[in-house]
Amino acid sequence: MDDEGWSLSPDTRKPLPELIEDKLRQLIESGRFTAGKRLPTEPELAQRLGVARSSLRTALQRLQIQGVVEVMRGRGWYVRSTDTAERDEGFVLGNRVREADLIEVRIALEATAASLAASRADEGEIDEIAKRAKDHQTASNDDKEELLRTDEEFHAAVIRASHNELLEQLYRTLVPKLRVLRRNSYGTAELHNRSASEHNQVAWFLKRHDDGGARVSMITHLLGLYNDLANQTGMPADERAALGTYVSDSEEDEPRWHSR
Repeated sequence: MDDEGWSLSPDTRKPLPELIEDKLRQLIESGRFTAGKRLPTEPELAQRLGVARSSLRTALQRLQIQGVVEVMRGRGWYVRSTDTAERDEGFVLGNRVREADLIEVRIALEATAASLAASRADEGEIDEIAKRAKDHQTASNDDKEELLRTDEEFHAAVIRASHNELLEQLYRTLVPKLRVLRRNSYGTAELHNRSASEHNQVAWFLKRHDDGGARVSMITHLLGLYNDLANQTGMPADERAALGTYVSDSEEDEPRWHSR
């Protein structure tokens, strides 16, 4: 490989993984890497870009969530699609979409995905979801990029386990706009613990193939973010969605209903 075209954007407003993501997307769009082609190894990519492998892996995982690349165990990263324009935030979604509207659509998609995953996911996929939940739970509360990455990976794993390609494509259009909102939602250990506990509850229902429980626990989880946003923006109470929630004293207890 030559070194031409590997320099990252000097935009200091974006975190490093997003700059790497932008560059890899640009390389794919330019035709340097075509659909089905294997990407260079992670050490090679990190050297070419002049970045740490941890930041590179985060960028690759974000592109995986968006369906641009995929990883084949033991073989490496491959380009899944060069049609990256459709996966950009400008596709379908306008720049003036209200954050509350965005979350409401996310709730609809992910609730359906969780229900379908409970019926369709195999044991390997369910184990993967549980692993992603654990990764988010153990992520450092001081590292917002790690919290964002592990949160995105958990939700993307549930979406994939729905085995609904159209639902997955629709979800990908939300990811870029959700990223800023997600990152800004982190800030306290309490919020992180709540998020991690609710991820575990979703995984609990999926493991038992309980489609109703998986659906409602996902809705409950996302309503926490929705209500946090509503409180911050002063949304009138009569405009907010509402639902009872599952709570659990520990990961092993069976969740029970609890009203807000």
